[in-house]
Amino acid sequence: MYYSSNFYIFDDKKPRECKVRNYQKEDFAELINIQAECFPPPFPTELWWSKDQLENHVTIFPEGAICVEVEGKLAGSLTYLCIAYNEEEHEHTWSEITADGYITTHSKDGNALYVVDNSIRPAYRSLGLGKIMMQAMYQIVIDKKLDRLIGGGRMPGYRKYADELSPEEYVSQVVAGEKKDPVITFLMSCGRMPVCVLNDYLEDEDSLNHAVLMEWKNPFK
Repeated sequence: MYYSSNFYIFDDKKPRECKVRNYQKEDFAELINIQAECFPPPFPTELWWSKDQLENHVTIFPEGAICVEVEGKLAGSLTYLCIAYNEEEHEHTWSEITADGYITTHSKDGNALYVVDNSIRPAYRSLGLGKIMMQAMYQIVIDKKLDRLIGGGRMPGYRKYADELSPEEYVSQVVAGEKKDPVITFLMSCGRMPVCVLNDYLEDEDSLNHAVLMEWKNPFK
C-alpha cells in the first residue's frame, strides 16, 4: 500500500503545501542530510542512516518508509517495521529489534508497528510535522488491523537530572508535568503512553543510553 496525503499546514497563519508520502531511492542523499541535522555530535555519526540501510527500508517494508515534504522540500522522515510484540517481554535494544537499522527483523505477520526513527529538520520543527507523521502511522495501524504502535523514545533531558533521579523517577516527573523532556513530552502530546524504561537501549549520551518504551493502542481492536 503506497501512502500519499496532501494538505496544508499553517506557518504564522500562512498556508504552506505539505505532503506525506513513502520515500524512494532518489530521496536517500537528502534523508542522510536530515539525519546529520537532527542528530549532530556527540550523537554517534555511525548511527545516521546509510544508503544500504535505506535500501533495505524501501525493499523489505516500503510501507514503513515515510517522509514529509513542505513545498517540495524534504523536511523529515519516519521509519518503522512490523514486529510480533509480547506485552510480557519488554526488554530489548534498538539494535536488536531493528537489526542495527537494517530492519531484517521485519515480520509481515507481526501484530505491532515499531518506530525505528523519527526525524524532523530543526528548521521545520515549529510546524507540527512530527505529529502529522505520527498520525499517518496511526492510520496505518488501523488500516492493517494491528494491535498498537510502539517504540523506544529517547529521554535527552535526563542527563541534567541523573545525579538526583533514577530514570524511572525522571519519567514519572515528566508524566506528572513536573518536568518537560523534548522527546517524551512530545510523544505524550501525540497520544503515546509510557510502558517502561528500557536500559542500554541506544548509545545516547544525553539520555545516558536509556529510553522509554511508549505505545499507542489501536482503539478499534
